[in-house]
Amino acid sequence: HAGTEAATAAARAGARTALVTQRVDTVGEMSCNPSIGGIGKGHLVREVDALGGVMGRAIDAAGIHFRMLNRRKGPAVWGPRAQADRDLYRAFVRADVEACPNLEVVEASAEDVLFDVSASGERVVRAVAISRDGVPDELETASAVITTGTFLRGKIFVGKESFPAGRFVRDDPYTATAEPPASGLAKTLEVDLALPLARLKTGTPPRLDGRTIDWAACAPQPSEDPRFCFSYFDQHPTQAPGTVLCYRTATNERTHDVVRQYEHTLAPTTTDGVGPRYCPSLHKKVERFGDRGSHVVWLEPEGLDTDLVYPNGLSGAWPRDVQEKIVQSIVGLETAEIVQPGYDVEYDFVDPRSLDHGLGVRGATGLHLAGQICGTTGYEEAAALGIVAGANAALSALDRRLAAEDRRRLVVGRDEGYIGVLVDDLVSRGTMEPYRMFTSRAEYRLALRADNADLRLTRAAAARAPGLVGPERVAACEKRAAAVDAGVAALEAARFAPAKWGPAFLEGTEATRSDARRPHKTGADLLAMPRADMAKLEAFAAAEGVDLGVDATAADTVAARCKYAAYLERQTRDMAAYKRNDATKIPPDLDYSAANLPALSSEEREKLVAARPRTFAEASAISGVTPASLVYLYQHVSSPRGRRTSKAAAAEAP
Repeated sequence: HAGTEAATAAARAGARTALVTQRVDTVGEMSCNPSIGGIGKGHLVREVDALGGVMGRAIDAAGIHFRMLNRRKGPAVWGPRAQADRDLYRAFVRADVEACPNLEVVEASAEDVLFDVSASGERVVRAVAISRDGVPDELETASAVITTGTFLRGKIFVGKESFPAGRFVRDDPYTATAEPPASGLAKTLEVDLALPLARLKTGTPPRLDGRTIDWAACAPQPSEDPRFCFSYFDQHPTQAPGTVLCYRTATNERTHDVVRQYEHTLAPTTTDGVGPRYCPSLHKKVERFGDRGSHVVWLEPEGLDTDLVYPNGLSGAWPRDVQEKIVQSIVGLETAEIVQPGYDVEYDFVDPRSLDHGLGVRGATGLHLAGQICGTTGYEEAAALGIVAGANAALSALDRRLAAEDRRRLVVGRDEGYIGVLVDDLVSRGTMEPYRMFTSRAEYRLALRADNADLRLTRAAAARAPGLVGPERVAACEKRAAAVDAGVAALEAARFAPAKWGPAFLEGTEATRSDARRPHKTGADLLAMPRADMAKLEAFAAAEGVDLGVDATAADTVAARCKYAAYLERQTRDMAAYKRNDATKIPPDLDYSAANLPALSSEEREKLVAARPRTFAEASAISGVTPASLVYLYQHVSSPRGRRTSKAAAAEAP
């Protein structure tokens, strides 16, 4: 996913590009969960699409189950997510790559990156050493993007057995082959470039034969109807020929007893790889949350023409016979058969603090990294990094002969997109565990919504990296921007008397107050009220004989702009105050407990207690502590209550 976005982005930006892959038939392969999007991740997919990327269009074409997560909350944290037909998704991506102008696919193994040395002593990319069927060759190039995924010195674990590999890839629905790791590139990075490398780990659950599942014992979850699109440009895509039901079941105490009983059959905890905090194995869930009697398991079909089912929530690399015991302890899965056992894969990554904000390696002109090699986890994060690295690799090659100050670069700011948050978190703070995107990581999340990624990024990208976004996409963005502005203006122009809007939008005792005490309100004012949405406003206005005329393609963005108008002003003020005061001292005795600071995540609380930063500048350097939480912490410390709490604690200290 990082590789395909990087290659197509570089080609669109005007560079003659080669995508080097060990197997052409695995381009677009979904190695783990057959889904795209989710909370925070869906924002990244929309932003990749706004930059002209592949992922949004691919999931629109291959999606077989669509859900908007967090819909009960405000639109800033809505998370579009879709289940994919694996084969359709892979076919779409491969076709898109092969049809991309300026792009050639090379089936080979990348073994090394070769450099010249500039007059100033800096390494400059000159070629990539490859091996085709064991025959060495070189591809001359002015820049390169390394997107090794889980292959960089990858090692697979099943029980206590392990062997070098990057992943299992399917040969057919019921057999899979281990793909070899990338070892030569690890030497390039660690020895030749002296970059700091460490190990991470991820896992995938067993695949089940759907014909052996008791579906009637599980709770169905239908796809949303009508479905939504991830791509802004193509609102009427060629769609998969149908949708499927997903089902919900759960582990139980018997399951957890099996997990505990066979803990000794897992690979030893002395392995180097750090696993994902936010997508833990079943073993880690049982270990961390021993008081819970169950954990949800989603049964997700892998396609329309296959019986394979992905049991989301059952990741774990036990021996196959133990995995069977765990699976068959769950309601609905008592007779389920495992087609492919789950496994863990451990791999190298580069400390992303070695990179600049264009994902270029410091001290190696023309070399960029993207995807899991930067410490992330997930298709969406990989795609987001890929499109940034690919665009900047192209600009680096095209501008090689220009003075350094004249070379172009595509950098997305934290205030412009989740891609900017992702890159800045990695290159500024680093990570020592697989990084996953959440909306809580963005301090500007009210402005960085999934509904407006095109308005935030498309025109800016077209200016910063000409060709990355085609003129037809820019025109479509301009058209939608005009529709949004017109929609907001129409709502601000529509005024309603209190006797009209009161009964429709107020509840309880508020609805019984005298109309004389209420002001007239515009349509924009009404949308900002609790429990108001565009559908309710349009129905009310129509009953009053008012046609608001908001274009359907602009409705979500118009509604969000009206609903968040006052909050956006406050967000801007809060961020400005925090930035002016990053030298403010944090009380050494500050109580970071959930009772005192409930908005902090458990990860943030754990890391702040361990580090005990003395100032907000020090706190901002802690990986995993988000700027949004730092603003919250600053407001607490600078408030009278926060100062009183610290003084009281100091008085009680011996």
